[in-house]
Amino acid sequence: MSAADFVLASSSPRRRALLQQLGLTFEIVPPDVDETQLAKEAPAAMVDRIARLKATTIDTELPVVAADTAVVLDGRVMGKPENPAAAHEMLALLSGRTHAVATGVAVRRGGSIRSSVVVADVTFAPMTPAEIEWYVGTEEPLDKAGAYGLGGIGNVFVRGIAGSHSTVMGLPLSQTVAMLRWAGVAVAGG
Repeated sequence: MSAADFVLASSSPRRRALLQQLGLTFEIVPPDVDETQLAKEAPAAMVDRIARLKATTIDTELPVVAADTAVVLDGRVMGKPENPAAAHEMLALLSGRTHAVATGVAVRRGGSIRSSVVVADVTFAPMTPAEIEWYVGTEEPLDKAGAYGLGGIGNVFVRGIAGSHSTVMGLPLSQTVAMLRWAGVAVAGG
């Protein structure tokens, strides 16, 4: 196995899978940062700040990729549900509506850092209380922002996506590839 080209500052299996699809070699080092939204902080500013913070907390000479994703409905950030009842409540709010998913991605190279925020809109089909109960019972929603996973069973409730699919998955690939190239990582033929 060859040495890593960069560090992924994330424990997200979805981010790992997206980067593996590109054939990249990287090390995973989950950051330990406070991901709490600051008072009056806009969701896009929040994900940018947290992604940058994650990228700067990893002690390595390698480039570092970090990201943060927020599900936003009516200006409110919907984090990971604390319990099944909270997941049920979030899904009921998302049912039949369009919400935004904002993902901030940051790449650090030495003392320099670049970041970008990408937003996609996700439209949910109407969900019956029985469907919500069934989905919460799968336990998939319990560790996902907004209580759903696009890369899993949650796809059955997604009617449409306007914007980047990978943004909703937690890592906007186009922007990430551009920043990795800036950091000197050969990726996607570049």
